[in-house]
Amino acid sequence: MPVSAVPEPSLVETGRPMTTAPDTSASPPAETIAPPPVISDSTSAPPTVVAPRPKPAKPTKPAAEASTEPPVEAVHPPAPQISAQLTAEEQASYQRKTSEDISIAERNLQQAAGKTHSAAQDDLKEKIRRFIDQSREASKAGDLVRAQNLAQKARVLSIELVESL
Repeated sequence: MPVSAVPEPSLVETGRPMTTAPDTSASPPAETIAPPPVISDSTSAPPTVVAPRPKPAKPTKPAAEASTEPPVEAVHPPAPQISAQLTAEEQASYQRKTSEDISIAERNLQQAAGKTHSAAQDDLKEKIRRFIDQSREASKAGDLVRAQNLAQKARVLSIELVESL
């Protein structure tokens, strides 16, 4: 059967929520309310805020007194080179591999010398030459690991160059 009106809430549903368990006679704890803070009715102005004063700028020399000497640049010793400690056998191996890679790269550059190149191929040739030069410089400086790494890059790029012709 349909309901014609919304049922009215009972007194149990509208009263305060139950604060004691129905099966005990315990009462809820007493509520303590703190009194609100007291605000004085003084009409004094709020305290003024004082901003700190900026420090005066350092005086500069007039242009007439300025020194005509160029500024002294700080002289720093060159940074120490950090490289792996290699045995004599490892040094010989790195030098041999470096020489082989540079020889291959230079041979590939000579092979590409008489042909027409695109701009990308010309750029590749320059990179190869820079790697070869840097490898030789690193070898002279005693950094054999770096020298071999640069020579290997030159060799790989030179192979790409020859294959792209």
